[in-house]
This record gives sequence, C-alpha cells and structure tokens, in this order.
Amino acid sequence: MPSVELEEETVQRLDDLRVDDESYDELITELMNIYETSELTLFHSGD
Repeated sequence: MPSVELEEETVQRLDDLRVDDESYDELITELMNIYETSELTLFHSGD
C-alpha cells in the first residue's frame, strides 16, 4: 500500500473538515468525488 506524508498544516485542515468520527479515507474519497464532479461540470458548461 502506498504511503503519503503530510505536513502538519495539511493534517490540521483535514481535521477541520472531518465530521464526527469520519475516517481520513472517507474524507479524502468525498473530496475527490467533489473535485471530479466539479471538473465534469466545468467541462460540460462550455457546450
């Protein structure tokens, strides 16, 4: 499994976004889904 090292500031920002006992995996997956959705929206808005 790959390993990722994060700066303390990044960890603090992630902690600020976490809800209840949400895992980092769940949070990162949610952020990636939001990013992908917004990317698709921007791509299609030019049509």
